[in-house]
Amino acid sequence: QAPLPPLTRSPSPVSNGGGWGEPIGASPQFFLGGVTMGFDREKFDEIKAAFTIDDDALRKIADDFRADMCAGLAGKEGATLRMLRSYAGLPSGKEHGSFLALDFGGTNVRAQRILLKGSGEYEVLSRVAKPLTLPGVYDYVSADATAEELFDFLAAIIDEAIDGNRETKYLLGHTFSFPSQQTNLNNAKLIVWTKEFATQGVEGKVVNDLLKEALARRGMTNVVPVAVINDTVAVLLAAAYKHEHTYIGSIYATGQNTCYYEDFADGSEPPTVINMESGGFGHLPFSKYDDILDQESEQPGAQRLEKMVSGRYLGTLYGAALADLLGADGVYPFSSIELSEIITDAHLDRHAAGAVIEAKTGMTFTAAERALLQELATAVIVRSARIVAATYVAIIQHRMGENEFENQFVAVDGSVYEKVPLVAHHLRGALDTLLLDEAVNVKIILENAGSALGAALAAAMTTRK
Repeated sequence: QAPLPPLTRSPSPVSNGGGWGEPIGASPQFFLGGVTMGFDREKFDEIKAAFTIDDDALRKIADDFRADMCAGLAGKEGATLRMLRSYAGLPSGKEHGSFLALDFGGTNVRAQRILLKGSGEYEVLSRVAKPLTLPGVYDYVSADATAEELFDFLAAIIDEAIDGNRETKYLLGHTFSFPSQQTNLNNAKLIVWTKEFATQGVEGKVVNDLLKEALARRGMTNVVPVAVINDTVAVLLAAAYKHEHTYIGSIYATGQNTCYYEDFADGSEPPTVINMESGGFGHLPFSKYDDILDQESEQPGAQRLEKMVSGRYLGTLYGAALADLLGADGVYPFSSIELSEIITDAHLDRHAAGAVIEAKTGMTFTAAERALLQELATAVIVRSARIVAATYVAIIQHRMGENEFENQFVAVDGSVYEKVPLVAHHLRGALDTLLLDEAVNVKIILENAGSALGAALAAAMTTRK
């Protein structure tokens, strides 16, 4: 193979950042002077094989994940799944009444007043959403901001959602999607900020205590925070309210996490939803591209499953593999959206896929080569779906034990599951492969009202006798 002309700019190493539509790499594009350059087919086959997990390997992932669940539940050293107790049960579907929901997990904060009608029915009576940062006006997540300023801002949003009502008592559920130490349903202490948040005076504090103080400063003693859950738990609660026999909730988006209802058959603990922090699972067949991404990431060695499956990383994995195929250094910065565009091109000459790839590499390819590069993108996506499916199978088998499988739902929320081509299809296919005849009893449902509805339900469940 002839040497490649020198790159005008080298592909940049992986760096932190990006939502599902943004690469983790830096943004420069790469130019090779429009040179048409073939690539080694044997090398291509080798790279594609690195992203291919056969059925036997998939079964091993499910078995290893199930074993790690048990180790994590028992608190054994070396377990990669954190298996955090949420102290939330499952809704009965009969919850009634008006409740407040605060959704605090990203750049926008939302407060909603939700009327639960029972039988899985609900109505959003009011909704207020505001950004935590407004350039040139305020920034409540910078290191210059204080806890008091941030939580006063949250209280003001809640006040707007209840139209300034100071008479009606409202119970509030809070979806708080940051690493927290929790000792009961209402007591979540922020361990450390993530997502570039840096507000002073919040780390190490119980977030609902800070919220109560802010509400009191505003004279809103009629609003009582009673529950804190994370966004993955919220997905499960929202789906379980609408669909009986829903025991697994999962977010499959920029990041990946799954929770499930653990009933502790041995009676050692009260039943509760377990937030697995499944993105941290570490017993997986890593390719050299996974290792490249991991070593250049913000936290090497952490979140190894998430780095193989989530929207934040899929484009970067493809960019690392493509750079290797073309003999370039570094990583071409593809996004998950661009990966989707490559996969969905159904034209015979794959000119749309080629345009995306050629814009990144500065090279042009034949129609046959574009088809192969599309195959490689497909392999990255299919591997993601199959790995996630294996984790769901492990949870289902753990829950069922030796019992006969019952009809049940797995609730999934997130842009990768909902929007990336082939993901839902191959996730379903892997479930069918691993569960065989019992797969008919498992249905996957999309649940994208989770954060607010789940928070309201968490509040409602505190009123149970």
